[in-house]
Amino acid sequence: MNTAKSKQLYKTACGFMPGGVNSPVRACKAVGTVPLFIDHAKGSRIWDEDGNEFIDYVCSWGPNILGHCCEPVINAVKAACDKGLTFGACHKGEITLAELIKKHFPSMEMLRLVNSGTEAVMSAIRAARGYTGRDKIIKFEGCYHGHSDGLLVKAGSGLMTQAIPSGAGVTEGCTKDTLLAKYNDTASVEKLFEEYGNEIAALIVEPCAANMGVVPPEKGFLEFLREITKNHGTVLIFDEVITGFRLSEGGASKYFGVIPDMTTLGKIVGGGMPLACYGGKLEIMQCVAPLGSVYQAGTLSGNPCAVAAGIETIRQIESIPNFYEELNRKSAMIENAIREKGLNVNRCGSLMTVFFNDESVKSYDEARACNTESYGRYYRHMLQSGIYTAPSQFEAMFVSYAHSDEDIAKTIEAIESYR
Repeated sequence: MNTAKSKQLYKTACGFMPGGVNSPVRACKAVGTVPLFIDHAKGSRIWDEDGNEFIDYVCSWGPNILGHCCEPVINAVKAACDKGLTFGACHKGEITLAELIKKHFPSMEMLRLVNSGTEAVMSAIRAARGYTGRDKIIKFEGCYHGHSDGLLVKAGSGLMTQAIPSGAGVTEGCTKDTLLAKYNDTASVEKLFEEYGNEIAALIVEPCAANMGVVPPEKGFLEFLREITKNHGTVLIFDEVITGFRLSEGGASKYFGVIPDMTTLGKIVGGGMPLACYGGKLEIMQCVAPLGSVYQAGTLSGNPCAVAAGIETIRQIESIPNFYEELNRKSAMIENAIREKGLNVNRCGSLMTVFFNDESVKSYDEARACNTESYGRYYRHMLQSGIYTAPSQFEAMFVSYAHSDEDIAKTIEAIESYR
């Protein structure tokens, strides 16, 4: 496969950006390659600068659930652009998107639009602290909630890929109120509540972990988190930046039947544009300025072009009969092929990860024990076979509605030919 143009572009990029990239996992160091520079995409396919064509299972790390360049979404964005790229003022599209979100996430009684998942999570935690008057939060090892200082403690995603235990530049003062629990381990959570009791403002969790690879919650785990936080007056936050509109129209909350106090959404909710949101119970969100004293603001929050993409994406999902059933059918076909190959795989809806180890992965420690060199060989094989997957053992594979049965068959063929 000729990648000469990508290699030259990467060499040039390294002179301008740290590692030549604007997000660490894109550097592809963990899989022993240089990054491909993408020229264009359509449907289930992407093409790089050298003209190589791939079936794409990264899907921009989740937002492209409808596939690339979904025509109604593109047209909605173009129409919004014709009216102006940004106003820094209110517009009715914000209300329309908020109504759509609340329709599917009724626990978000009030919400605020922001620009990224990191910003949404940071703001939700601040609101929870303002509401409770407490300082401490609980997060789980291997769960990634963006790159704000207080959450870069044994986080997943790029931090696992780069083997960084917690980011440099983050002071002890920023993390002193962050308590760590083990995902799928109720005893570790109970111990923290026994020790810190009513000091804990919020517990934040990926309801299905997707940043140490896909690790679904074990039966009863989310229900336990709901009960223990309720008993201690602690705000339960579901980080659904990945799972929102991915596992179901109502995200993981509907999928698993557990209702949090607050939710953060991103990726799909913005239709591929920079947009996210946070929201929850009315009494919590009324603490946010200008109603309350918890300050959060953003010049580009509610950007009309991003809002237009989000609105049309949700409307398209609503309009397609059996949308999630079809996603699950295609995803199950790939999962079965991986299992028949003798490899380990975790799947939750249209999210999945191939793990290179001898046992099923249910925790952060088990994910860390996987053979990343073997994953790198698998990644390179799939790439040479025309299949574009995540360049990290600790990221998810995303199936989109645009993936055809022909795409799935070609993907299965590549899996079967792996040695």
